[in-house]
Amino acid sequence: MPLLTLENACLAFGDVALLDRAELVLDTDEKLALIGRNGAGKSSLLRILAEQAKLDDGTVWRQQGLRVAYVAQEPDFPLERDVFATVAEGVGDAARLIGEYHTCAQAVAHGDNEALARLEHLQHELEASNGWTLHHKVEQVIDRLRLDGSAKVASLSGGGIKRVALARALAGAPDLLLLDEPTNHLDIEAISWLEELIKGFRGAVIVITHDRSFMDAVSTRIIELDRGHLASFPGSFSAYQRRKVEMLEMEAKSAAEFDKFLAQEEVWIRKGVEARRTRNEGRVRRLEDLRRQRSARRERLGDVNFQLERGEQSGQLIAELQDVSKSFGAKTVIRNLSLRLIRGDRIGLIGPNGAGKTTLLKLILGDLEPDSGVVRRGTRQQIAYFDQFRTALDPEAPLTDVISPGSDFVEIGNSKKHVVGYLGDFLFSPQRARSPVKSLSGGERNRLLLARLFARPANILVLDEPTNDLDVETLELLEQLLGEFDGTVFLVSHDRTFLDNVVTQSIAFEGDGKWHEYPGGYSDWMRQRPTEEANKPAPKVEAPKAEDKRNNNRAAKLSFNEKRELEALPGKISALEEEQATLQQQLADPAIYRDRPTEVPTMNARLATIDEELLALLERWEALEAKTA
Repeated sequence: MPLLTLENACLAFGDVALLDRAELVLDTDEKLALIGRNGAGKSSLLRILAEQAKLDDGTVWRQQGLRVAYVAQEPDFPLERDVFATVAEGVGDAARLIGEYHTCAQAVAHGDNEALARLEHLQHELEASNGWTLHHKVEQVIDRLRLDGSAKVASLSGGGIKRVALARALAGAPDLLLLDEPTNHLDIEAISWLEELIKGFRGAVIVITHDRSFMDAVSTRIIELDRGHLASFPGSFSAYQRRKVEMLEMEAKSAAEFDKFLAQEEVWIRKGVEARRTRNEGRVRRLEDLRRQRSARRERLGDVNFQLERGEQSGQLIAELQDVSKSFGAKTVIRNLSLRLIRGDRIGLIGPNGAGKTTLLKLILGDLEPDSGVVRRGTRQQIAYFDQFRTALDPEAPLTDVISPGSDFVEIGNSKKHVVGYLGDFLFSPQRARSPVKSLSGGERNRLLLARLFARPANILVLDEPTNDLDVETLELLEQLLGEFDGTVFLVSHDRTFLDNVVTQSIAFEGDGKWHEYPGGYSDWMRQRPTEEANKPAPKVEAPKAEDKRNNNRAAKLSFNEKRELEALPGKISALEEEQATLQQQLADPAIYRDRPTEVPTMNARLATIDEELLALLERWEALEAKTA
């Protein structure tokens, strides 16, 4: 029995239909990733499922007694209270008693005898309302999410506030967890922690995210909101990408055939008087119906048109650091760092929030001087800076003034372009070009910042968390642009896939102010980084006795069953690969979507399963081969 069903859902803002008879069925324990273009209506859909907004038409059916918890993009609770009271709100009506008891207990612990009588009264109230169980649950959640219950929420970082919001949602033991961009402002360690939390959550989850690695790790199904309709893609995000390409090709082919037929009918209806005398009235009615279908068709929104003017070429040397250190008070952020960066490097900075990534950038670019050591910087440097906090944007300014203040034109290279047309390249319609910045969503503001960044010539790009709120297609286009840019790029990001696809080298934080340079992106750093075990001194081990050596040699040999398993593995892998190739060939044939559409979901699900089975078999083969060696 499904937890939740959405039927014929309709929702519109102005003339734009965000939901156009959309359908969705959610089963128990499913983990859905909800994706779509910025402004497509994903957050609106999540608020509807959380009963914080209503549909224009259609129904949302929920299982009786379904407990739903919703975590918005930005905190929707007061920040001036302490963590315990904020999290306790998640348990419902007993929150006031639990929060007040916690406050009184703290006051008594600090010697407030007047609070003692009130504490005793609250104890009786909690016993009468089963509040002790809920109190214990709140303490468990706070401990599990590694929070300090007495800390003020306002004193926490963005990642800390996100943890409080998650704890508040989990305290009520929900059956369905709705998360809107939960990875924004979290560092890589916190994102990995959140992945484990969601995978271990005993309930269903719908999460809006554009983090491709995160989706691959947690989702059992991808749901795409595209032009008002919800499409379901079983399996990982990688499987979705393959299937989506095929769907778009089929859609384009079908639309072209429809337009060709409509054009032929339009020619027929415009024939001379003699032809009109004998025309078929049924054919005329069909033409009118075709015209209505064509006018109702919603075209897919175009892609962002990224163009970057590199400007004058910088010197070969970007920066050279020799034994550089920087401290703030008693905290050493950078300790004895030496590195050399040259023109054309694409450098990713990896480290937790507060590690000092921004400080390191400022030292490299000359905005900050070291406490000790020497920094030598290159020449002819034109720097363009993308700020994750969007401080460069005036909320009241119109979009045109952000891009080209005081002028109607933008100079790109040796040509001029009207600012409205330039904004159109970044998917801002002419009607919105004069709108204030405050009317934009988070993803649209990031897109506007990119438009502003690329309107100026630069040979060094500094991108501080550019991926927050951007949809997947814009991310992929930005990756392509940065790959073709022949200047220098500095990238601070917690998007692991983005780092892998863009950077050529990484500078990673390794604790105690130490930073180290590694070739490659995030995955390369993960393979090369020193582990905690590697840093420990090797224990002294006595030489094994002859008998122990013989036992060790015997233990390393394969058992009879393992030998048979190893012999059978190549055949199993070959059979799966053949099945995989057959399925891929069938799904690549457009006819299957017309003749056997009901079989397509099953075939896609089987492809995803084959991927997992192949990976498991290859890992097992490698383990047995290693044991043999």
